[in-house]
Amino acid sequence: MQEPVLGPAVSVVVPTFNRRLSLRRLLEGLTAQSFPASQFEVIVVDDGSTDGTAELLRDLVLPYRLQLVKQEHGGPAAARNLGVARARGELIVFLDDDVVPARNLISAHVGTHTAALDTVVIGPMSPPATSWLRPAWIRWEEEKLQVQYRAMLAGEYACTPRQFYTGNASLPRARFLESGGFDTTYSRAEDVELAYRLRDRGARFIFNPVADVTHYPSRTFDAWCRTPYQYGRYDVAMHRDKQHEAWPCAVREFHGRHFLTRMLIRLSVGRRSVANAVLRALRGCLAVASQLGAQRRASFVLSAIFNLQYWQGASDELGGRARVLEALARSRRQLGMVAA
Repeated sequence: MQEPVLGPAVSVVVPTFNRRLSLRRLLEGLTAQSFPASQFEVIVVDDGSTDGTAELLRDLVLPYRLQLVKQEHGGPAAARNLGVARARGELIVFLDDDVVPARNLISAHVGTHTAALDTVVIGPMSPPATSWLRPAWIRWEEEKLQVQYRAMLAGEYACTPRQFYTGNASLPRARFLESGGFDTTYSRAEDVELAYRLRDRGARFIFNPVADVTHYPSRTFDAWCRTPYQYGRYDVAMHRDKQHEAWPCAVREFHGRHFLTRMLIRLSVGRRSVANAVLRALRGCLAVASQLGAQRRASFVLSAIFNLQYWQGASDELGGRARVLEALARSRRQLGMVAA
């Protein structure tokens, strides 16, 4: 009697759009995994690439099963949903196409799930150990992520849905499907929105520093600036439409920001012409700080820009400046604060 052919234990889902070279680096990195190649598959969802991604994948010879799925350009949320729908593994590992996995990446994800059932596992996205030229805003992102990782490892706070970044995360396929997958109406923060639904269904979140990837992001300054604006809009929408708490958390955390950042936000939020003038001035400060090699000052300026854009997005979604100031005043009263 012929034994049934078992499918892979793990499905690695990778959405991609016009990043054929970094995608190749990821796929080649996965060939060195300590986890048996026969026990995992990789599903690449081509989100309408025009750079020869499909041709590249057809020419690769890899020890694991590689499946290419193509869709019209619809964004990473739709791509990941499609990838999971085509997956055969019981465990889904999400990776971005601009990372390189550590040798024990898949083993670390699998081991954490084996030790603690019904979990969502989040691994770090680490900066390259070797010299790698990148702009100040990319270094700023790296620094902020490392602060979060150190805080979780030190026990300052537990891993939560807010740390669910799908550049390096895993969860049971059944749990993903039960939750309904990513909400494709979100073009940003779709991972955090899903994470809140997973938590509400009983999933626990665990940070495993061993499940590591090296991150090589490529993003223009204008693209970087759009990110916090979108987060501001979608955090408000999440709270309004689904009662998730990302927006209330941001309102509480506002009072702990640097006083100059708080002042700039209060001055410019909901005032488009003022906000644009402040942003131009901050961009000029960033250029000077970068030319002088003043990384600490550049980091402060980037934090101010990020916050300014976030609160502008929140204001636009709420319906104006008055509602933002009202939310901040209400939060201040609830916290028992007497000054801004």
